[in-house]
Amino acid sequence: MRTRVTDMFGIELPIFAFSHCRDVVAAVSKAGGMGVLGALYFTPEELETELKWIDDHVDGKPYGVDVVMPASYEGADFAPEELVGRLQSMIPEGHRAFVEGLLAKHGVPALSADAEAGRVLLGWTDATARPQVEVALRHPIALLANALGPPPADVVELAHSHGVKVAALASTPRHALKQVEVGVDVVVAQGTEAGGHTGEISTMVLIPQVVDAVDVPVLAAGGIGNGRQMAAGMALGAEGVWTGSIWLAVEEADTPEMAKRRILEATSRDTVRSRSWTGKPARLLRNEWTEAWESEESPGTLPMPLQFMLVSDALRRIGRSDASELATFPAGQIIGVMNQVRPAKDVVFGLVEEYGEALERLERLTGD
Repeated sequence: MRTRVTDMFGIELPIFAFSHCRDVVAAVSKAGGMGVLGALYFTPEELETELKWIDDHVDGKPYGVDVVMPASYEGADFAPEELVGRLQSMIPEGHRAFVEGLLAKHGVPALSADAEAGRVLLGWTDATARPQVEVALRHPIALLANALGPPPADVVELAHSHGVKVAALASTPRHALKQVEVGVDVVVAQGTEAGGHTGEISTMVLIPQVVDAVDVPVLAAGGIGNGRQMAAGMALGAEGVWTGSIWLAVEEADTPEMAKRRILEATSRDTVRSRSWTGKPARLLRNEWTEAWESEESPGTLPMPLQFMLVSDALRRIGRSDASELATFPAGQIIGVMNQVRPAKDVVFGLVEEYGEALERLERLTGD
């Protein structure tokens, strides 16, 4: 398969795989696509370790790094050294009480005294994401992607000075145009079916609009889980696909067993766009956590990054308890057809095989 993105990155297949698991990233790149490591949950020191491991295990194949540098968030004008303290002071006590009450209702215990300190901010801000960018550019990455809004122009210039291409996700044609204005090389048109932060327009509607709006290569994202969907995205004008949720249940994924089991059991109706994770709309697995934040008792969610700062320790407590009814995580609607655990390379090859079958079926329909 050859498109502008395969030529741009020197890859065999225009299949991009977003994952927070380094093993998945390496496996997809070695299979001919491009793995993209989500940097959000790593400290700069941890990210250095993860990327060094990928360097040593990717067999020289290209890979990318995804960061979160939102265009707008609370505290954007705060000095880095006072950022966490000032943001913490902005969280209302009523919201803290609501979270504690929800945990108590479900019998979620407190963290032990020797538990590792929580990470209340992560890379949700420009100040906390820039160190991740610096680490990433010290490695031979081929792509730097930004998951929320257009990346800062100086970051795009910095990446280009290192010979690294830049991609950014867009959920409307207007967003795509803003990405191109700051110099991105690839636009990921992500429909509402996608897991994580996503907009309201469906993939089928969004892709041709974005393709018509920009002159850079477009990747189709949102609900891409098999070769037929890949073929549909390419037919709509995309030059590759950006996938995420389908890697949550592969053999290499470090997804907790409880979460992996729920993914395999879920239907496509078991996800919901909710602000209960970060304060911005994100598609999550629907459960009693997401429903509680939509209930009449809810005080309402807080803007980014306050919401995650509010719930970060709660999510850790849930993860260490038996309260599976509260355990939520980003997941797209494609989980409805994910019902078995396979090696990542088999998923890649399955996409390609099904893609070919889809093209053959279309050729038969249009043949003499």
